[in-house]
Amino acid sequence: MSTPPLASGPHGPDALRPLLETVLGALATGAAARGGPLPAGGPEAVAARVGDGLGDVLPEHGDPDALRALTHALAAGAADPADPLCAAHLHCPPLAVATAADLAVSALNPSLDSWDQAPAASALEARVTGALAARIGLADAVVTTGGTEANQLALLLAREAHGAHVRLVCSAAAHHSLPRAAWLLGLPDPVVLPAPNGTLDPAALDAALTELTGPLLVAATVGTTDAGLIDPLPEIAARCAAHRVRLHIDAAYGGALALSDRHRALLTGLDAADTVALDLHKLGWQPVATGFLAVADAAELDALHQRADYLNAGDDTEAGLPDLLGRSTRTTRRPDVLKAAVTLRTLGRTGLADLIDRVLTLAQDLADRVEAHPGLELYDRPTLATVLFRPAHASDDAVAAVRRSLLHEGRAVLGRARADGRLWLKATLLNPHTGPDDLAHLLKLAEGHTPA
Repeated sequence: MSTPPLASGPHGPDALRPLLETVLGALATGAAARGGPLPAGGPEAVAARVGDGLGDVLPEHGDPDALRALTHALAAGAADPADPLCAAHLHCPPLAVATAADLAVSALNPSLDSWDQAPAASALEARVTGALAARIGLADAVVTTGGTEANQLALLLAREAHGAHVRLVCSAAAHHSLPRAAWLLGLPDPVVLPAPNGTLDPAALDAALTELTGPLLVAATVGTTDAGLIDPLPEIAARCAAHRVRLHIDAAYGGALALSDRHRALLTGLDAADTVALDLHKLGWQPVATGFLAVADAAELDALHQRADYLNAGDDTEAGLPDLLGRSTRTTRRPDVLKAAVTLRTLGRTGLADLIDRVLTLAQDLADRVEAHPGLELYDRPTLATVLFRPAHASDDAVAAVRRSLLHEGRAVLGRARADGRLWLKATLLNPHTGPDDLAHLLKLAEGHTPA
């Protein structure tokens, strides 16, 4: 057997070219076989089809058709976020240009744990993170795998700045990664404030900060997972300033609104935070993963510094080689910033803002349709791209059954959320190609599956 070709080097492009044709063909045939936003039949049927396509995981002899067969199986069994009826989660359809950039990263395989593994990538990352931080009024940013890692890193920096007894204060609507990060870091149990309206109440926060002692970290949210709501940032920032406590803002969902002149005012108060989580594989249309943590004080990132002689020897650093170990808690790290940089340059701020404005307008359109539909009920007018609705007069069990029925049939992918003590169907509209007919079809499916 000849030695398999490599993806990079002088012959890498020639080796990749026919393989890309194979992948693209299998993506097309897989999508055609799926025939909708989700494979039909439920978990057991999908697992059986994957097993048939996979065969022996580690055969005695290799199969030259494996790339085509497994790519086809993956595409045929995918939940396709590019389908307008796949609207459950903050699971965006990635832009083609960003996906192409991601291929370059996979082929070159730089690792951002030392400059000599990623010379250009390290320079690119520094420029892009600085520009994104400046856009939201902070000093610097580091790349993360998404909002979860960014939130964990924010709590880590708070612990290093204020000690191991710093206590998280957040609302019941805050992302689950925040209390989990407190647990992982050995911090005191968080103070979780009720969120009867889905957001952090400044008055309740003020009362809690008045009673609590010791170092505190308040976490606010720009885009809750369930309803896409934004906490009242100016009031929260004012309370934090008055009590001299640290503020983290989880803007993984809504932080990209900083690019939109039309919607940027929703982020007023964001620049008062000590740390901000951002995530461009939501309202940024990037392949997973593309997250950031921005910081108001760049010196706080010094807490991440580590010394490993084979990666950042002191004399190398003194000689001018950049020290990258202080830019993440990870060691091996791919340059996910390339796809973001390519997207920002290709579309520009106004191009990305147009996509953001489109999907937020789509959400308003869907809400209008629900309000006008006698068989459906709207939870509230959407703030971002999330719309909660339910069949009128249906029980919670019936609402849950609607969602599962659509999933099992492969007809539509809707999420679920609990608000005001009731269960709602959740549509998260991140596909800027979705049109009015798609919205009408989605609602028709939801209403038509309501149990009698």
